Amino acid sequence: MIGKKPFGCTRLLFMVLLAIGCFVGTYNLITLIIHNRTVNPLREGVSVIDPVIEMPQNAKTTENGKKLFHIALTATDAPYSQWQCRIMYYWYKKQKDLLGSDMGKFTRILHSGKSDNLMDEIPTYVVDPLPSGLDRGYIVLNRPWAFVQWLEQATIEEEYVLMAEPDHIFLRPLPNLGYGELPAAFPFFYIKPDENEKLMRKFYPAEKGPVTNIDPIGNSPVIIRKDVLEKIAPTWMNVSMRMKDDPESDKTFGWVLEMYAYAVASALHGVQHILRKDFMLQPPWDMETEKRFILHYTYGCDFNMKGELTYGKIGEWRFDKRSYLQGPPPRNLPLPPPGVPESVDTLVKMVNEATANIPNWDNS
Repeated sequence: MIGKKPFGCTRLLFMVLLAIGCFVGTYNLITLIIHNRTVNPLREGVSVIDPVIEMPQNAKTTENGKKLFHIALTATDAPYSQWQCRIMYYWYKKQKDLLGSDMGKFTRILHSGKSDNLMDEIPTYVVDPLPSGLDRGYIVLNRPWAFVQWLEQATIEEEYVLMAEPDHIFLRPLPNLGYGELPAAFPFFYIKPDENEKLMRKFYPAEKGPVTNIDPIGNSPVIIRKDVLEKIAPTWMNVSMRMKDDPESDKTFGWVLEMYAYAVASALHGVQHILRKDFMLQPPWDMETEKRFILHYTYGCDFNMKGELTYGKIGEWRFDKRSYLQGPPPRNLPLPPPGVPESVDTLVKMVNEATANIPNWDNS
């Protein structure tokens, strides 16, 4: 278990967030308390290299050559979440101490409110879920609330945090891609604040600046300095709930609503991100794993036996995490047919290696 700090005001903060975030149409106190905007040389006209391609050279090391970050992911005690966490933790342990890694300790933030059967296998911190019914069936609303609690209660030794997800696999040792107060994030093609400007203005008023200040990102993967995240997290939670309460944003953003909320919350605090396309890939659309750090298996992979993608139609060969909602995939999954993207082949091989070496896998 991770060490705790006194938990004096989180519940009070939560009640304030609910009361103000759900019933006030203008920005609340939380989104207005930050006056010291983070200066981003990428947006302020300072000459730096393209962050999508490479980090500034002077950001790659500190005096001791390390800028450790704590890996944190939110999870439930459902079998579907558990087996993904076990695979992710296996690959974290494989990559953590290799050359080039700035990976620190690991925490599964369990927002089920109670311990589960993985407490001895994976370092875990238990936090409370949202009150019953408050998520309106959108369980991802628990993510920002989980981070608010963890950041306030837990003792976190590292200066930086990587916000990750259970369906992430570390392909190689991950360095700290952040640059001082500038977090690093993966740009998602489907997060488009500039194409939703009218809607964005409900949550990001014109006096804050152009909507292009809102990055095309979600909260994960993001490497961010802990003190910066501590400022953003309550606002992220509040904006998430306000978006969910707003019928137009709820309908427009759907399952990525919480991602938009993190992007807006960051912009409200003047925080913008170094956008790293090499941070992550998502098969089957991203075809090669070379020079990428995280594999995200959120999409189903369906192929015929000629290695041709049959997306939208169940393939003769398939791997889809949603096929295993009630329990873990079996060991030794069949490999995909010849001709599939290298990323798909790598995904299945990495899942197979993890399940072959995790004790009591079938009991996930």
